[in-house]
Amino acid sequence: MSDAASSGPQLLHLVIGGELKDVTGIEFEDLKEIDFVGAFPNYKAAYDAWKSAAQRTVDSAETRYFILHAHKLLDPETGAHHSV
Repeated sequence: MSDAASSGPQLLHLVIGGELKDVTGIEFEDLKEIDFVGAFPNYKAAYDAWKSAAQRTVDSAETRYFILHAHKLLDPETGAHHSV
């Protein structure tokens, strides 16, 4: 069994970032310029990727990175998913 399989369920975490219109908000300047860092099976891996990406933005005060807990949007147990 692989390490990922033996360490519990894999939950979808997405790490994205980009330049914000205003650093006090969450509206991106240009959605075409979003930096997709990756999809990760657990919070620790996502956090490590987020931290690494955020450290690259020292010279760009308007750039922010986020961890999206996509598994919460997809999990039918939460009632938060939507069908089209």
